Amino acid sequence: MKNRIIAAIVSLLPAAYAGAQNPIIQTKFTADPAPMVYHDTVYLYTSHDEDNAPVGYGGFRMKDWLCYTSTDMVNWTDHGAIASLHNFRWADKAVSGWGGFDNGAWAPQVIERDGKFYLYCPLQGRGIGVLVADNPLGPFVDPLGRPLIDGDHDSIDPTVFIDGDGQAYLYWGNPNLWYVRLNKDMISYSGEMIKDSSIAKVKGQKDPFHYQEGPWAYKRNGHYYMAYASTCCPEGIGYAISESPAGPWEFRGYIMKPNGQSSGNHPGIIDYKGRSYVFGFNYQLNYKLTSEHHERRSVCVAEFQYNPDGTIPELPWWGEEGVRPAGRLDAFVTVQAETMAWGWGVRTVRDSMTGGMYVTGIDNGDYIKLRGADFGSGAGYFGARVAALSGGVIEVRMDSVSGRLAGTCRVKKGRKREWAMAGAGLTSVMGVHDLFLVFRGKAGDLFDFDWWKMERAGKVR
Repeated sequence: MKNRIIAAIVSLLPAAYAGAQNPIIQTKFTADPAPMVYHDTVYLYTSHDEDNAPVGYGGFRMKDWLCYTSTDMVNWTDHGAIASLHNFRWADKAVSGWGGFDNGAWAPQVIERDGKFYLYCPLQGRGIGVLVADNPLGPFVDPLGRPLIDGDHDSIDPTVFIDGDGQAYLYWGNPNLWYVRLNKDMISYSGEMIKDSSIAKVKGQKDPFHYQEGPWAYKRNGHYYMAYASTCCPEGIGYAISESPAGPWEFRGYIMKPNGQSSGNHPGIIDYKGRSYVFGFNYQLNYKLTSEHHERRSVCVAEFQYNPDGTIPELPWWGEEGVRPAGRLDAFVTVQAETMAWGWGVRTVRDSMTGGMYVTGIDNGDYIKLRGADFGSGAGYFGARVAALSGGVIEVRMDSVSGRLAGTCRVKKGRKREWAMAGAGLTSVMGVHDLFLVFRGKAGDLFDFDWWKMERAGKVR
């Protein structure tokens, strides 16, 4: 059955959203972005607000952590949940109202070291745990069986950084910034947990840093940066610079000032293919559904350029236009259906038999948009792996929902989970276009959609 929350959202969005790029994920509510560049791919780890999050500020309902990947910064592939509270056997302990495996999967971050991937996860009220995998998509396992950082030291929102000398640092905290020096194994630390005195709040004194939570630590061109959710509430994104990973930190201003459209924010900053990006979130999709505040957030991204002295310019609030493509989508390789720049009305789920993801909840008028698809000197055929329900068609359109119709792929009525191929010839498809796969049919739940692929014009089938 269609995800009723997301379906209701897209039914309220104007047609102009066919050109929108922010928020970058529309099939689920996502927050706390933690991007990692690995082997020319951006791995975007996020927390996940459940659709049924209660009304009110602080009404979080979060059970797992998700991952999306991209090689062009505009088309994102959904890999589903790569870990959950169930990865931590000790998560069943209820602390201060954060009960068991049902809530508390807050802002994560992943880092690679010596071919292994370390996922630092705050379990609200219970501390910060760490999971380890041999692949950035997992499977992740808990090597400790206990928290790495206990629940008594403002233990939320971890960020991890490895300096050029090999020393790793783990930072975290609300309302104060804490850090420890991690050992090379990345699952233990040496020395004391230190509350940073340069950013720490001092009662009765002015707070120039406006530090709130959500730190993001990194190094660039000899400068150490600490970005963070600043001021409350609403939260913006502030940042500080230091000549040492241990501080002292100098406040350098806002990357993005607080805005009444969003009570929270959470930075993640990377360089990728010669460009710099900052990630955060807003509540745009939630407020398209209801005027009531739910903790149902959506990740956004903006491109920026550093000033010559290494400072970061102040950016406007998250714009709907998003960022420029940092590459092109090859239309002649197998493209997973859960890869999209914008998903209108659809949702993604994991196949319980294969473990892969696919698109479902497809109704008449829903569509998937992909930016910058490269058809080269010409594509002559579109093929799709589908599992039909009531059946329908996939319209292959160029550049907009109502753009030029290049082909119509008919999907015959069938049975759920019986995957089969459907296809259609294409006319005059060449060069680079935004690709819209528009779904049509008379009834709901038309079919499920696994992947698609183009074939070159003139190829003998």
